[in-house]
Amino acid sequence: MTWLRKVFELNPAGLNWPRAVVFLDAGLVPVFVFGAIGHEVYLISALFGLLFAALADPGGGYGHRALSIARFALIGAGVTALAFGVGSGAWGWLVLVAFVVTLAAGLAATLGVHGLVNALLLNLWFVVAAGFEFSIHDEGRITSYVWAQVLSWTGGAALWITVAYLWWLARGRTDQGQPISEIPGDTSRRELTRPLILFSVIRAVVIAGTVALAFGLDLPYGSWIPIAAMIAMKPSLEQAALVGAQRLVGALIGAAVAALLLWVPASEHGPKLFAAQRGLEVVALVLLMHGAGIRFWNYTLYSAAIAAGVLILVDLPQPSGNAAEGYRVLWTLCGVGISLIVLLLAGRLAKHTARTPSRPT
Repeated sequence: MTWLRKVFELNPAGLNWPRAVVFLDAGLVPVFVFGAIGHEVYLISALFGLLFAALADPGGGYGHRALSIARFALIGAGVTALAFGVGSGAWGWLVLVAFVVTLAAGLAATLGVHGLVNALLLNLWFVVAAGFEFSIHDEGRITSYVWAQVLSWTGGAALWITVAYLWWLARGRTDQGQPISEIPGDTSRRELTRPLILFSVIRAVVIAGTVALAFGLDLPYGSWIPIAAMIAMKPSLEQAALVGAQRLVGALIGAAVAALLLWVPASEHGPKLFAAQRGLEVVALVLLMHGAGIRFWNYTLYSAAIAAGVLILVDLPQPSGNAAEGYRVLWTLCGVGISLIVLLLAGRLAKHTARTPSRPT
């Protein structure tokens, strides 16, 4: 019961509905645009660009904020191009690029805590985008261009810059605090230490290995293995176990919610199918909105909301069977388990090395 209490422990100070409403208002724009032009396959890039740009917003004067978000969006555009470029190619290249991107994200800790958070967001987006491209590549009826995905991501980030500008004007052109205040804003440089390099390398090897497992074996919805492994990889084994458990329980809840909602358009055709799909896009956006509002309230419920929203957005262009949610939960369990095993082995190796006396020279 103590474990269950920790998984669902609530932090009242982390509830932020105004932030969620702002994200909903902004998110309705790409939902309407891509629904109107019939290119929903690019919607997920636009929404992630919007959400991650909001998370990367450092606050302060508008000029500083716009420049910082634009820099984040530019790097994110490169990551998007990499993900959609190699996602449909040979899985060996995908493994290599995943290792390099993950290693670079880990070493970004030298840029400060805020820089590390931004790098990890882009690292997560790389895996999500590559998995999405891999899954739709064999669908002959779905057309996805790398340049259009990059443009969608950039457009989502630019939309947040516009929202920040309008909010800055509404507040009388005064400086604003960091919108996502719970994310550390520390930008002081860190020394590149041996433990930091070692953990970054281990993390990159784990993510590259899970990518090889998922895409090399062509597992259905296998991208959930590296996603779960990435989220569960924490410096502390205890922290990793808790976050991994929250991620797994959240995935179970989100998969169940998505499965129930995706039954709605399964038996519809023609105009009713079109209306049901557009309605589910709005539902997915509302779920992501709840994720933006409860991220620091409870990570389990946040994971459930994000998982359900992403599952709906991923399934709409290429409807999957009821077994899809089961696969995703199974791969989430595998990814969390792999991370915990690696951290446990690394911890024991470090203790053994510390106890072993050095030989005199």
